Amino acid sequence: MNKKRRIALAAGIAPLLVVALPAGPASAHGYVSSPPSRQAQCAAGTVSCGPIKWEPQSVEGPKGLRSCSGGNSQFADLDDDSKGWKVTPVGSTQTFTWRFTARHATSNWQYFANGTKVAEISGGGQQPPAEVSHTVNFGGLKGKQKILAVWNIADTSNAFYACIDVNIG
Repeated sequence: MNKKRRIALAAGIAPLLVVALPAGPASAHGYVSSPPSRQAQCAAGTVSCGPIKWEPQSVEGPKGLRSCSGGNSQFADLDDDSKGWKVTPVGSTQTFTWRFTARHATSNWQYFANGTKVAEISGGGQQPPAEVSHTVNFGGLKGKQKILAVWNIADTSNAFYACIDVNIG
């Protein structure tokens, strides 16, 4: 086959391949930067961690999990409660700030204190700005709590996870 025919054939097949190939994973990435989440502490060198140090925004896993690592074994350090995580003193309400390195349409954000949902904020299926803050009311909770913050993506089956250690006083 001559060169011109091969180029013409390739040009005709390429659009079909693009349409037929499955879509890749969502290009959304984010984490809680304030108060410092466990992955933010890893990135800052506050706590010694594995590969999460280099990509704090990448704790992604299927929706519905309740682990700090999002079920991702390479980020298992985040599930280790004995690592010496810095605990942030907070009041009965606290503002959490998410930093997004790649934004994606959002179903909602959920906040759990030691496994109990304390807040859910709708994302309306919209793409968030580069930073989003939510003020969460802890009700009558007191003392040391592990807060699991979850960013549920609207058009995939995945979510992003961040744990924040706080002392509610």
